[in-house]
Amino acid sequence: MKDLARYSEGSAKKPAQSQPSQVLPQVQLVTISSEEAGQRIDNFLIRTCKGVPKSHIYRVLRSGEVRVNKGRIDQTYRLEDGDVVRIPPLRLAEKPAQTAPAAEFAILMEDEHMLVIDKPAGVAVHGGSGVSYGVIEQLRAARPQAKFLELVHRLDRETSGILLLAKKRSALTNLHEQMREGAFDKRYLTLVAGDWQNRRQHVKLPLFKYTTPDGERRVRVQADGMPSHTIFQLLRKYGPYTLLEAELKTGRTHQIRVHLASNGFPILGDDKYGDFTLNKALQKTEGGRRALKRMFLHAHQITFTHPHTGKEVRLNAPLPAECLNFLSSLEQQAGPVRDDDLAQAKG
Repeated sequence: MKDLARYSEGSAKKPAQSQPSQVLPQVQLVTISSEEAGQRIDNFLIRTCKGVPKSHIYRVLRSGEVRVNKGRIDQTYRLEDGDVVRIPPLRLAEKPAQTAPAAEFAILMEDEHMLVIDKPAGVAVHGGSGVSYGVIEQLRAARPQAKFLELVHRLDRETSGILLLAKKRSALTNLHEQMREGAFDKRYLTLVAGDWQNRRQHVKLPLFKYTTPDGERRVRVQADGMPSHTIFQLLRKYGPYTLLEAELKTGRTHQIRVHLASNGFPILGDDKYGDFTLNKALQKTEGGRRALKRMFLHAHQITFTHPHTGKEVRLNAPLPAECLNFLSSLEQQAGPVRDDDLAQAKG
């Protein structure tokens, strides 16, 4: 096998430093629990057999070495409660994938069904697209005993705030159903450039996802795009800037960022859809104003039904210190504080 050390035919000479690949132990028989049921067999193996290349997992699936209840299946088979999965010996990657460093994040709520954290800006929610690891990989590394831990939804890397994770498949399924039915209430705080006029404004613009020539994922307003709806609430004006609350009625990629930029109100610090000249200027302290070195978009409130108890859950994450400090420095330049100044921003 080419996966093992190679020897030249007809020669007893071994290649220098040649080592066989590591192989996971003998055949394993795994019984699927109710929490594991519902997922595809390929995804189950990828999560279960850490360190095994995906190409090898798909190879043994195609060859029929993986069996369920003693029968052959393909990679699209969805596991059921009580299924017995036969996992053959599997080859580990010769160069192990980079291991995510274990990390915990500020916890807003946790029970046996779910975990809700306050994600910092600059941290991806998962690995991929040039990022070796994200929140989910770091949390799994910090909690090796956790049998199940999955993202319920996502936040952009540069967006901070509330992020939900499920600790049981039943919770994940329930929360996804709530999201599909529009039962989630997700609200963000954002600071934009421009003099916003309406106290409350609906923006309904269809959004289309595309990829740039260099492989970067982007979104634009386009007639045949996905229907998208955001409600913006005016909170306070700071000279040339406006603090808004954004309520998501749909959850499209980069929805808030593109809806605002398309209306002429780019989010401060947005490196994809923002005002790049302004962003660069704001990264420097000037005349008492603090520097802003991140995108000013923060998921500050979420309301949903608990997947187990059925009770309403409302959680808040206050603005991070760097955003509050920036607002405070603008406040000093903007004049007297009004009654509704930072009440909502501070959660």
